[in-house]
Amino acid sequence: MVAIGLYGITKTFRSYNCGSRWLRRELIERLQRQRRHNDRWTVLRDINLQIESGETVAILGRNGSGKSTLLKLMAGIIQPDAGTVVRHGSICTLLDIGTGFHEDLTGRENVFVDGTILGLSEKYLQSVLPGIENFAELVGFMDTPLRYYSSGMRARLGFAIAMSANPDIFLIDEVLAVGDEGFRQKCYLRLDEFITAGKTIIIVSHDLAAVRRLCKRGVCLHNGMIVADGPIDVVCKEYTRLFDPLALSVGGTS
Repeated sequence: MVAIGLYGITKTFRSYNCGSRWLRRELIERLQRQRRHNDRWTVLRDINLQIESGETVAILGRNGSGKSTLLKLMAGIIQPDAGTVVRHGSICTLLDIGTGFHEDLTGRENVFVDGTILGLSEKYLQSVLPGIENFAELVGFMDTPLRYYSSGMRARLGFAIAMSANPDIFLIDEVLAVGDEGFRQKCYLRLDEFITAGKTIIIVSHDLAAVRRLCKRGVCLHNGMIVADGPIDVVCKEYTRLFDPLALSVGGTS
């Protein structure tokens, strides 16, 4: 069964590099539905992609190629300008660890704030709280205000909260480098458990060693289009080729 399908997806964003714009002029253009051609740029162009339930897929590409935008479309955070996104199953999105954290709340209190943003119930969070505390290696610190946490402690807490969820689909954007080497290995082992359980995992990362370890399939984006889709080793080679000056001279970068 298809876990996520993207059919004819195009996404554009407005550019604000056209000089100053008076409010009156802006309102008039909105009313008249007029836009200059250089007001918008296309981030993704006619994307067609199907990810089957239980697949683990890496999304690769140079900076600005549209990877994070693609993940946000999959999650439903943003909507396409054209095309259709189909989802089957619950989704947990790890785009920016600790987005809902509050400096003046304790680690324990932030578990409930961030967990609620992820769609987890208070009762469920209460039941997994000891596991979050142990996984994040924060025993003895959960009642300390977040403002006294190091960046590593924050990252471990955010990742532990997200990993306590039990969705059908995980969307992960550049968050596999949290913590030290020991904690990263724990994260990989947890993801291995999800893979064994048949979860669908989609990872955006520049870490080729990590995606080769976790993923069997890769998708490479370039200039907002899919340029490779297949076995992870083949797609990693295509991604590396994009940094070849000869390859860059043929189509540029986004």
